[in-house]
Amino acid sequence: MAREIVRRDTHAGSWYEDAAEVLDSQLTNWLQSAGPSVHGPARALIVPHAGYAYSGPCAAYAYKEVDTTRIKRVFILGPSHHVSLSGCALSKADVYQTPLYNLKIDKQLNKELLESRMFEEMSMRTDEDEHSIEMHLPYVAKIMQGKEFKIVPILVGSSSSDREVAYGKLLSKYLINEENLFVISSDFCHWGSRFGYQHYDRNWGAIYESIEKLDRMGMDLIETCKASVFKNYLNEYGNTICGRNPILLLLNAIEHSLNSNLDFKLKFINYAQSSKCMNQKDSSVSYASASLVINQK
Repeated sequence: MAREIVRRDTHAGSWYEDAAEVLDSQLTNWLQSAGPSVHGPARALIVPHAGYAYSGPCAAYAYKEVDTTRIKRVFILGPSHHVSLSGCALSKADVYQTPLYNLKIDKQLNKELLESRMFEEMSMRTDEDEHSIEMHLPYVAKIMQGKEFKIVPILVGSSSSDREVAYGKLLSKYLINEENLFVISSDFCHWGSRFGYQHYDRNWGAIYESIEKLDRMGMDLIETCKASVFKNYLNEYGNTICGRNPILLLLNAIEHSLNSNLDFKLKFINYAQSSKCMNQKDSSVSYASASLVINQK
């Protein structure tokens, strides 16, 4: 019998707590503080992936929108921060480790995606170096505790517009399946000289207010569920939204399904910044959480 391949929780202990009881308590408190559902049940989420000290409370607003009673599979689409990737890659692992419990990967679904010839497999080093997927594992483990489910981690690189459409078409059949949940991993504006981005419109107030205005403009356009509209915004402002590629795949998947008998409503429900930038020496990262609801027309 082949040995089980485990992807270690390489960011635990620095990006989030590695003591299970402490982590579980943190997640419980953030979910409770986020209050009742306002836009659910979610079929897909856009959620930040920074260290929990910064983005954990914001992420809770998305995760509280999930009705776990029907979920059998959780897709987690994260941007590639460390390797150049043309298209999308799947994990070679059998399970992903978390401080709460290990999450099983849907190997059959991975096989199905690989057979499309649109996906490659990432190395274990690439897998364990990347934080954009791992940061969602404890939250997924928390809300799905006691349920039978598997995960499908997908590392997303840059693609041509035609390939983005093709990925959207391929993923749309999974998106409209009510047994699936999509987690789209993305932080929003990375502002400051260390990020090489300092767009500032004085007509929008202080720097942190200008950043929020810029982010909310992008959030409003994402809510239209039109990939081209969001892409035009990115081209015009260059906003450093690190999960732009996973977001574009989600929007293309939605657009491919718009002619069905389904109604798609994507809504942002929380926004935060790591700090308030007041001058050119400051820096910050923005976080936003959104929920996609799919209903019959």
